[in-house]
Amino acid sequence: MDLKGNRMIVFFRQSPWIILICCTLFLCGCKKEQKTQAPPAPSVSVISVSPKDVPVSFEYVAQTQSSHLVNIQARVSGFLDKRVYTEGELVKEGQVLFQMDAKPFQVQLDQTKAALAKQEAALETARLNLARTKPLAEQKALSQKDLDDATGQYQSASAAVDQAKAQVETAKLNLSYTTITSPVTGVSSSARQTDGTYINPQNSLLTTVAVLSPMWVNFSLSENEMQKYRAQIASGELRPPKSENYEVEIILVDGSVFPYKGRITFAEPSYNAQTGTFLIRATVNNLKGLLRPNQYVRARLKGAIRPKAILVPQRSVQQGSKGHFVWVVSKDGKAEQRPVEVGDWYGDDWFISEGLRAGDRVVVDGGLSLRSGVSVTAKPYEGSAKTVGKLSGLPAGQAGRPE
Repeated sequence: MDLKGNRMIVFFRQSPWIILICCTLFLCGCKKEQKTQAPPAPSVSVISVSPKDVPVSFEYVAQTQSSHLVNIQARVSGFLDKRVYTEGELVKEGQVLFQMDAKPFQVQLDQTKAALAKQEAALETARLNLARTKPLAEQKALSQKDLDDATGQYQSASAAVDQAKAQVETAKLNLSYTTITSPVTGVSSSARQTDGTYINPQNSLLTTVAVLSPMWVNFSLSENEMQKYRAQIASGELRPPKSENYEVEIILVDGSVFPYKGRITFAEPSYNAQTGTFLIRATVNNLKGLLRPNQYVRARLKGAIRPKAILVPQRSVQQGSKGHFVWVVSKDGKAEQRPVEVGDWYGDDWFISEGLRAGDRVVVDGGLSLRSGVSVTAKPYEGSAKTVGKLSGLPAGQAGRPE
């Protein structure tokens, strides 16, 4: 045996207490590992399901349209003298917009008046001649033919007078048409013709005037949306307002709400095969002229109710290979995975069509790491009163629109 081996034997013989200490430490360590406690039950926040009637809205992209758009056209041919109005400004009913050269039409009126005077003179002559002929014919001093000729001349002259009067009225109308006015109060567009242009039927359009109040708001409903809407009403999932008299709220491009509310006044009964939609029209007052024609806005229909609806925060709904599900805490405090059928969004919440009932405790926070049958420590969800209980209004981001 070498020197090193001898030294190890001498060491263990002289130090038995060292071996005893090492064995004791090893056994103590094993006992500590065996006495390690199980992990505590996971803590989750829950809400208690409480069905209630929830007001919902449907939101659509819409475009404004003037309720009365008038094309201002010249009724007679002639030279355009001048434009009187300021382009793009509000014009009043009866306000002069254009002035045409009136001199030729004044001459025509004078000519027709002279022709009328001539015909009236001829009528007077025929009347006097008939007055002389009639008693002589009764006395057999003149023949019946003379009486008939006098009567025909009088009637012909009377008809000529009527024709001349009509020509005078036509000339007066043509003269009045040289002063072109606005038939409505509205905002004017640019002038289509410049001063000095000869106006004829081919270029008679001068400008347009659009009535600003009331304003039409048009939006479209797809065939699928219409079918889903009708199915929800039939199944009782949706209760429309009385007579389907929805209140229409207009959302401007910056997200602000237009101060006036509208009502649906027209629904196209025919299906548009080109766009695949039905046209819906709402009418809204626009007294301050804030809305302009062809402007894009959003139309929000309010007044429908989802009776006995169940709402849960969106964060509580998860999606797996078999669809959407939520975690529910049972009466004995264990986690249970519950498949659900989701509906539309409502602000930060989600409508649940099937899978939950009143009194169920749904996990909102802490459900990502849960397993079925695991005991959990449940505490009330702090945001439940703020989020789920806020059912009287329509929060920003409302997505109650049927798909």
